Amino acid sequence: MKTIYTLHILAAMTFTILSGCNNAKTETSSNKEDSIVDIRVALTESQFKSIHIKTDKIEPKTLGTTLDVNGVLDVPPQNLVTVSALLGGFIKSTDILQGMRIKKGSVLASIQNPEFVTIQRDYLENKSKLKYLEQEFKRQEELSKENVSAAKVFQQVSSEYNSALVANGALSEKLKMIGINPDGLTQNNIKSTVNILSPINGYITVVNINIGTYVNPQDVICEIVDTEHLHAELTVFEKDITKIKVGQKIKFTIVNGEPIERTAHVYLINHKISSDRTVRIHAHMDKNDPTLIPNMYLKATIEVGEKEVLAIPDKALVEIDGGNYVFAEVSSNQPDQHQYKAIEVQKGVSENNYTAIELPAGLDYKKLNIVVDGSYDLLAKLKNVAEEE
Repeated sequence: MKTIYTLHILAAMTFTILSGCNNAKTETSSNKEDSIVDIRVALTESQFKSIHIKTDKIEPKTLGTTLDVNGVLDVPPQNLVTVSALLGGFIKSTDILQGMRIKKGSVLASIQNPEFVTIQRDYLENKSKLKYLEQEFKRQEELSKENVSAAKVFQQVSSEYNSALVANGALSEKLKMIGINPDGLTQNNIKSTVNILSPINGYITVVNINIGTYVNPQDVICEIVDTEHLHAELTVFEKDITKIKVGQKIKFTIVNGEPIERTAHVYLINHKISSDRTVRIHAHMDKNDPTLIPNMYLKATIEVGEKEVLAIPDKALVEIDGGNYVFAEVSSNQPDQHQYKAIEVQKGVSENNYTAIELPAGLDYKKLNIVVDGSYDLLAKLKNVAEEE
C-alpha cells in the first residue's frame, strides 16, 4: 500500500505545514514502500509581487540528442619529446626539474665526452686537407686541359678531392648533431663539453639525470610536453560509431576535478576498431586551458543529432532532495493567493539555456503553466519553513 503525503506550505505572514495524513496512518504494513510527496507553496499578493514570479507554457523544442562517452586528454606526437644524448657521455651540469617551464633552445644539461674532441679534430684536419686538395685539383685540371698533366694523375687528385668533400660534409653534420657549429670551429675553441638544448617549448615531465650520471645514446635524459595543442581522445563503442560526424559539438568535464564544463568538437574519427570493439575519436578543444594536463580522464557528451522534446529554461529547474522539480501554477481556493505545486521531472539534454524534461505519466504539458523565473525564490521559502519546523 502506498501512503500519500500532502505538504502544503502557505506563505502568508508565516508558513504553515499541513500533513494530509497523521503519523498513526503512516505505517500500514511492515513493508516500507515509496511515498508520493505533494509539495505546494502559496504566496500572498504582496509576496508574489516582491518575488516577481513569471510563468509560461511548456513548449516542444528541437534540442540535440547526445551520446555519453569517456576519454583522456592527450597531446600529438610532435608535442611530446624524449630527449637523449646522441653520443652519450657524462653529465657535467643541469638544473632542470619536473614541472619546469622551458623554452625552445634552452640548455637542459651539459655533457662531456672525449669523442667530441676527436670529431672536432677530424673535421679541422680534413678541412685543412680539403683546401690543399681543392687547389691541387684546379691546378691538375688546367694542366689536363693543356695535355701537360697525365690523365692518371688528374684522376687520382680528383678522387682524393671528392673524398675530402664527402668527409667534410659528414663531419660537419656530425658536429651539428652534437650541438657544435662547424662554421665557427677553429683549433682554438675545441671543447670536450657540449650543451643539450630543448627542441620545443613546454614543461619538463620526466628527469632521469643528475651531475655525474653517465648516459648512453639510448638513455632518456628527460621528457618535455607542450600542452598548447592538448586534445581529447574519446572512446566510442562500435554500435554508436555511425552516429559520429566530424564537427559535432562536445561538452566534457574532468573526472575527479572541478565540475567545470568545457567544449570541444570532433576533429578526426579513427577507421580501426580496437580489440574491445571501440573506436578512438580525436577531438579538438574550442579553447586552450593551461590548467589541464595530459592523461587526465574525462567524461564527455557528444551532440549526435537533433530531436523534438519538451524543454524549459534551465532556471526553471530546481533540486529538492536529489530530485529535479519544476513549479507549476495551480488554482487556490483562497482569494489573493498564488499557489504553486512542485512536480518532479526527469532531466534530459541541455542546450542554449534550455533543458529537456519528461513529465510524470498522465500530465498534459499543454495544461501546465510553470514558473520560469522565480523558482529559486520559491525553493528558498521551502527551505526556510523546513528549518523553522
